Amino acid sequence: MPALSPILLDVDGVVWLMQKPLPRAVEAIRQLDDTGRPYAFVTNNSFRSVEEQEAALRGVGIDAQGKVLTSALAAAGLLDSRSRVLVGGGDGVVTALQDRGIRDIVGVETLPDGQFDAVVVGFHQHFNYQGLHVMSRAVRSGARFIATNDDATYPTPNGPIPGGGSIVAAVAAAAGVSPEIAGKPHPPMADLVFRHFGGGDFQSAWMIGDRFSTDGAFARLIGCRFARVRSSVSEDDQTIKPEFERDSLWDVLEEIARLGG
Repeated sequence: MPALSPILLDVDGVVWLMQKPLPRAVEAIRQLDDTGRPYAFVTNNSFRSVEEQEAALRGVGIDAQGKVLTSALAAAGLLDSRSRVLVGGGDGVVTALQDRGIRDIVGVETLPDGQFDAVVVGFHQHFNYQGLHVMSRAVRSGARFIATNDDATYPTPNGPIPGGGSIVAAVAAAAGVSPEIAGKPHPPMADLVFRHFGGGDFQSAWMIGDRFSTDGAFARLIGCRFARVRSSVSEDDQTIKPEFERDSLWDVLEEIARLGG
């Protein structure tokens, strides 16, 4: 564990919305770089690959090389390289599976037949009835059902839109099977974070996010502190209380510095 405990950053709703940076977020990350404190972006966005997300962050002025941990990576980590995998998801899922050494990857849009070892489902824009039929049929036939995440909505400047969790819920309903969920706030993402930082005690670490149900619950799971950036996300269940809430990432990092980190 590093001498300075890490900071884990959600991306959507904290750093940007639809890749448009939130006020002073880029400046906040640059100041964090100057402190030398270790940090990582821990995101449930499985649609884009790690490389694409690093490039997008670089495009707004944030050097995220080697610092992006996605729910697609967490999902891929659950599978053996010899698996035959049906994917209902974006390029981020396919790339993560390939990086895992899995070569037998079939896209749901091809409407394939046959048996699969696993079905991995995440956000994708080509979701339709035929795809739902193929995915649910594979799960009912015995394929392992893995969801990258279960976020029902995704934040945008114009309010929430359906997220990957809504697609996962449809497959679960059609198949009559509950998925294994890889992303926050579930153990596969925790395992990914621990591996990234080399394990250790996370009591002094911080999770900075905007959702109680994902970021707050994830902080509780790994035993770190939770600071919330207020956003347009509205959740009824607020049983998980943050250490504090602020209106921006800049303000959150300033408060962490004031508290002595």
